Amino acid sequence: MTIRKDDRVMVIAGKERGKQGKVLKIIPEKGRALVEKLNVVKRHVKPSRQNPRGGIIDKETSIAMSNLMVICPSCSQAIREKKRFLEDGRKARCCPKCDELLDH
Repeated sequence: MTIRKDDRVMVIAGKERGKQGKVLKIIPEKGRALVEKLNVVKRHVKPSRQNPRGGIIDKETSIAMSNLMVICPSCSQAIREKKRFLEDGRKARCCPKCDELLDH
């Protein structure tokens, strides 16, 4: 997987194209990701302990990961990341445009 939790991503296809957000959750078995404040739908919910009144709530739904691109934190561009080996032998993600590391 090239996209990880807490990455900033840009949507490149679909009704949310051009918008940016932070990845909240990855669903690898379906190849989808939940992005903060993107792909919001309205859901009717019954009253429960968490929501005693019930009603209509706004909820984020998942987006296919093929429609997302990682945004480089240093150059602020949507990129297709590349892998690079560090001095200690570990593999890390980096930006092909500015050559900065993406991993925290």
